[in-house]
Amino acid sequence: MTVPVFRFAPSSNGALHLGHAYSALLNHSMARLAEGRFLLRIEDIDTTRCSPELEAGIYRDLAWLGVVWEEPVRRQSEHFEDYAEALERLADAEIVYPSFMSRGEMRACIADMEAGGTPWPRDPDGAPLFPSVDKRRPKAERRRRIEEGEPFAWRLDMEAARAHVARPFFWEESGSGPKGETGRIAARPEDWGDVVIARKEVPTSYHLAVVVDDALQGVTHVVRGRDLFHATAVHRLLQELLGLPVPRYHHHALIVDEDGRKLSKSRGDTGIAALREAGATPGDIARMVGLEWPS
Repeated sequence: MTVPVFRFAPSSNGALHLGHAYSALLNHSMARLAEGRFLLRIEDIDTTRCSPELEAGIYRDLAWLGVVWEEPVRRQSEHFEDYAEALERLADAEIVYPSFMSRGEMRACIADMEAGGTPWPRDPDGAPLFPSVDKRRPKAERRRRIEEGEPFAWRLDMEAARAHVARPFFWEESGSGPKGETGRIAARPEDWGDVVIARKEVPTSYHLAVVVDDALQGVTHVVRGRDLFHATAVHRLLQELLGLPVPRYHHHALIVDEDGRKLSKSRGDTGIAALREAGATPGDIARMVGLEWPS
């Protein structure tokens, strides 16, 4: 019998807030009810914004909330070789390519194309799909620009990737999507276009790292916010391309502020540490996010 494995995977680029508390407590509770394992993973591939101090704060906040995790904690920054190996497999299959366009160049390119009156297609998050300019560049030009040290990102050639995995594929959803989608969900990764898979300095992006980590850690249940529901299609495609096991997914509702906006580290929303210092108890935090505190 397979032991269920759950995980909570925050980024150490800011303090935990109520939204993180909800996800951590929900994962912890579901793992306990399923008599499974609970893992903590630190997503710190952004080495410029993540820090040991912020990571230590995550441990303090979770321990105060009563969350208990297995050791050792997996830090993504210590496992770049795992992601580089996966990226190399995708490169060998010729389904990734180097992209040199800056954000400004991309915006200008799209503006030129929209000048004719036809709106540029958007991904499920509302961001414009990446133009195919870099994908059409000759291999010799790509090599030259890389050798000259130009900054670039590795993008998934979605058309080539879907040719490799032409059959329909799905994921099992026990939570729900933004429109109440649940059960067996058909994956549509093509809606995302040519997503970033890695960068020049860091051999991964969130999309690649999360599927590699989940596979290596034997995660069987991915419980995370509903804002990542549609991105699961990209993760399922990468799992198919790399031959990785497929966990069950549960996308939970987001904790929002009084204006209905998702809580954000960047906006300085009330953090767990600040609430603790103001006199809140772990039970108070659980009740704030709509969870029952064990008696």
